[in-house]
Amino acid sequence: MSELTHGGDDAAVNALRSAVMRLSRRLKHQRVDESLSPTEMSVLGTLARCGTATPGELARKEHVQPPSMTRIVALLESKGLVSLEPHPEDRRQKVVAQTERAEAMLEESRRKRNAWLASLVEGLDEEEWAKLREAAPVLEKLAHL
Repeated sequence: MSELTHGGDDAAVNALRSAVMRLSRRLKHQRVDESLSPTEMSVLGTLARCGTATPGELARKEHVQPPSMTRIVALLESKGLVSLEPHPEDRRQKVVAQTERAEAMLEESRRKRNAWLASLVEGLDEEEWAKLREAAPVLEKLAHL
């Protein structure tokens, strides 16, 4: 256990974990396309952030086994949300790219989730909202450690 969690910070870590998990679950319910699993949405989000990737690279980024990613990519391709293109350097491989349809769906999903979250923020006072704005970059950093 790190030094941060010694001396009474265990309760703060527990409260942070619990709050982040509850908020995450609630955000996941604000989906535009209910036919996509959270994992499928996550893969599309990764492609939007990182650009094209091989199925193996996606599996590593998404922390799933390569055979699982192969199935996910096939499902997304069948729904017209990704395309498989020749790898620019290794013709034996393919790269996965999101389609315009996926871009539009992700944008609508972001819009809906942002609107939902903004409606929650209206219930905060100015001091709480200021603290949350300050915490956002720290939470972003935690998400990528």
